[in-house]
Amino acid sequence: MSKVYFIDFKSLRKFKKLLLHAGLDRVVSKNDIVAIKLHFGEKGNRGYVKPEYVQRVVKEVKALKGRPFLTDSNTIYVGERSDALRHRAIARTHGFSLENCGAPIVIADGLRGNSFVEVESGQKHFKKIKVASALYQADRLIFVTHFTGHELGGFGGALKNVGMGGASRTGKYEIHEAVVPKIEKGKCTGCGVCVTWCPAGAINIVKKKVNIDSDKCIGCGECILYCNFGTLSIEWSNLTESEQEKLVEYAYGVLKNKKVLFINFLNFITKLCDCCATTAGPVVPDIGILASFDPVAIDEASVKLVNEVGKRDVFRQLFPGKDWEFQLNYAQKLGMGTRNYELVRI
Repeated sequence: MSKVYFIDFKSLRKFKKLLLHAGLDRVVSKNDIVAIKLHFGEKGNRGYVKPEYVQRVVKEVKALKGRPFLTDSNTIYVGERSDALRHRAIARTHGFSLENCGAPIVIADGLRGNSFVEVESGQKHFKKIKVASALYQADRLIFVTHFTGHELGGFGGALKNVGMGGASRTGKYEIHEAVVPKIEKGKCTGCGVCVTWCPAGAINIVKKKVNIDSDKCIGCGECILYCNFGTLSIEWSNLTESEQEKLVEYAYGVLKNKKVLFINFLNFITKLCDCCATTAGPVVPDIGILASFDPVAIDEASVKLVNEVGKRDVFRQLFPGKDWEFQLNYAQKLGMGTRNYELVRI
């Protein structure tokens, strides 16, 4: 049984105590380079964990003589976080600066998302995975997660932050492999860059518009990576339990041989994740903050608290076709943690 530590949003003065009880001092040692992995929020999103909370994590890492930096990896859709230049700019717009947070920003997978280190995984779908370089090279990892709903597995918590967020942009395509990109031909300029980068020869230009041969397409996503016009994208509704397994296997590889602390924020919990610009409000009232060494236990506790406050199975209601327990069971099967936990209220 794993311990998950909890404070509610009426007791934010206890945040430092939460980190100490959860064992931050067992993760961070003197001179450790510490990656604080978070989500800087997409343009138009307002749910991301705010800089003032991240600054508190930075402060406690520095108190332990660690050397922290803030980080996230680039996205597979064309938006404000699809390359390092845009990504750093939107982070600063949302208040994540050295001045505000006390730590620099390093985009984990480089300029275009293809800076990674291959790590042995040896699981069902992947023998090796592509971990974003900065996360691999960091001595210690702290995952600061805004807990939300998510179309892939019903909810997005620590496991999603590690698996999807810890993958390089090229690694993210592996998670979605075999999904043929969706084409919005109205955005296509016929430039042909996607044709150049397609390793399978599945793309050609017909009447100045992109065309993909689905029989040849291998789902690698290189075309999306190099398209600057948002013509190509992932069709999220086609995702299956196989993608959930791949997500968890990526999380397994990212965490391999690492000392890690997980912090989940249960506030402004929305149906969709912080990659979405939305004006929708939260699905339940603010609950609190959790911390644990166990990514499975902290996500299990997060779901249970949301359901308790919402007085219903919130994520199953939001996404009837998704079993939110699936990713937890698969992660537990891989030995990443346990669904059995003790909630310790600070």
